[in-house]
This record gives sequence, structure tokens and C-alpha cells, in this order.
Amino acid sequence: MQPQQFSLYGAVDLGARQTAAQRRQQAAARSGDQPAGGAVFEVTEETFATDVVERSRSVPVIVDLWADWCGPCKQLSPVLEKLATEAAGRWVLAKVDVDANPQLSAALRVQSIPMVVAVMAGQMVDGFLGALPEAQVREWLDQVLAAADELGVDGGTAADGQGEAGQDGQAGQAQDGQTQAGQAGQAGPGAAAGGTGPAAAGAQGARPAPGPRPGGHPGYQAAQEAMERGDLDAAAAAFEQVLAATPDDPVAKVGLGQVDLIRRVNGYDQAKVRREAAEHPDDVAAQSRVADLDLAMGKIDEAFDRLLGTIRRTTGEQRDQARRHLVSLFEILPGRDQRVTRARGTLSSLLF
Repeated sequence: MQPQQFSLYGAVDLGARQTAAQRRQQAAARSGDQPAGGAVFEVTEETFATDVVERSRSVPVIVDLWADWCGPCKQLSPVLEKLATEAAGRWVLAKVDVDANPQLSAALRVQSIPMVVAVMAGQMVDGFLGALPEAQVREWLDQVLAAADELGVDGGTAADGQGEAGQDGQAGQAQDGQTQAGQAGQAGPGAAAGGTGPAAAGAQGARPAPGPRPGGHPGYQAAQEAMERGDLDAAAAAFEQVLAATPDDPVAKVGLGQVDLIRRVNGYDQAKVRREAAEHPDDVAAQSRVADLDLAMGKIDEAFDRLLGTIRRTTGEQRDQARRHLVSLFEILPGRDQRVTRARGTLSSLLF
């Protein structure tokens, strides 16, 4: 069973489907005109294996998953395109229209957009959700490039990456691309949205939560539709509706936790938050905000360790506040995630 099997068209009418199909045809036509060394290019289900998976063996590929109706996507995409141009070949940007490429989107477990993932050496290694500020995107890219250096995927020239891709993997592009994307997606956690990220480069990926279950509570579909249109408040309300009927529903619990995390992080000034935490190590609220940022950017262990350290240093109500926030972050990842298990064990030893 693959809980991510769902349709991205839940809230899209037939006219929108036709428009998406037209955009896909246009993207395919444009791809033939794109220069080999282009820093920004469009990817379809047919070209993913070559333009992303194979190319990532020689240069980090950042994948921007977007849709024409997505307002936050229109804020984030120009930032990514600007930074890709500035990078001068150290990494390249692949843009995927999720409406025009539903099978690829399903393979990547797309639940909310904008969604950005990094692919290196044929594997998805990190990612985030939401329209992060430019400074936050730059920090994330620095981490990705550091991981790329460790893997020996240092970029070289973008043209070289595409040249190798052009020689390999021409047969079965769509099938291979979806298969490898699915394999990468098997290891992703909760950046904003939930699985368990691969540690190929020492970075944990931000992954979306399992999709609505066919035949399940109607709140799943409402949450899906709300997240697709970028309405996080409506998504939270839908998940809360599911939990009101079924308090222990695991999908709704994870979904609500991730939506709440995205809402919090979107309101943070990252530089200010990190500065306040450094200046006030015993300020539980300040440490919790940085833990939110770390978790949203895939730094799961760092987020947990920060709050465990705060629990060690505090007592009384402050200690309990840190404990409650840490437990709320546990619920954003699958219960059997090894990092959650490890942190729960440490928490128990501190409390008892």
C-alpha cells in the first residue's frame, strides 16, 4: 500500500485540467530550445530521469514544484531563479508544474506547494515547503552545497551535467524518473510535511505527509484542497474536523502538526529568531522557534537536541513548556522514526 496514491486534481475542474495539459505541451516544446548549460529549465515526467536524476550525478539539482494557481509559488519561484542564475553552475533549478505532471508529483509525494527538493547523485537529500524568505533559502542552499561537496557533486559546469545526462538514460525516461523519484521519496520526514528524509549527504529531507485516504473521512479531501490552494487555515480546520470525529487519526495528527509548523515558520524572521536564541539560551520560546526552523529545514536531530538541552537547563513551568513543544514536534514525524525514538528515550531519562 502506498498512502501517497491520490489525485492532485481534487480541487481542479476539467477546464483547469485542459489548461494544465496545454502548459505541459508548451513546456515540452520549450525544453528543446533550452541551452544545455541553462541554470533554470522546465521538467516533465518524460524528461525527469535525464534532466534531474542523471544530471544530479554531476551537479546538484534543485527541483521547484509549483502550479499556476499557487500564490506562494509566485513569491518563491523568482527568488529561486535569481539564486540559480547567481550560482553560475554550482547548482541548477528544475521547475515542475504539478498540475501538468500528476504522476511525477505523486511519485514525489507532493501534498502542498510550493515544495522544493534537492537531488544529488540520483537521490533526494533535502527539501522544504512554503515560500521561505530569500535569506532562509540561501541558508538552506548553503547546507545543500556543503552536502554536495561531501558527495563529490560539486557542480563543475552545468553544461557538463546536462551533456552526460543527454548521453545516458534516454530510454524509459518517464518510468525511470518516476521510479527513482519514488525511491527517493521513501525516505523523507516532515518538513513541513512528513516522511523520513534520506541521509545520503548527512541531510534529512523535508517530506510531505501521507495523502488523504480513499474512502476515508471527507476532511482529508478538504485538507488536500486547502493545501493545494495555499489556505493553511482551512487545511488546519479540516484536519481538526477529522480529529473531532476520530481523535487518534494518525494522518490528521501529522497533517495538523505540519500545517501548524508551516504557519509558525512563515511568520519568523530567521536572523532575529536565531540571534535571540543565542543571546537567551534559557528562553524556552526563543529555543522553540529555532527548533521549529530546524525541523522545517530538515535538521531533525538539531531541533530535538536543542529542546532536550533546554529541558536540561530549566525547571518548573519553563521545563514543562519545552517538553510540550518537543512532544508536539515528535508528532510531525512518523511514530517509528528512529530520531523520534531516540529523542523520546533521552526525554524520559531527563524527566524520570
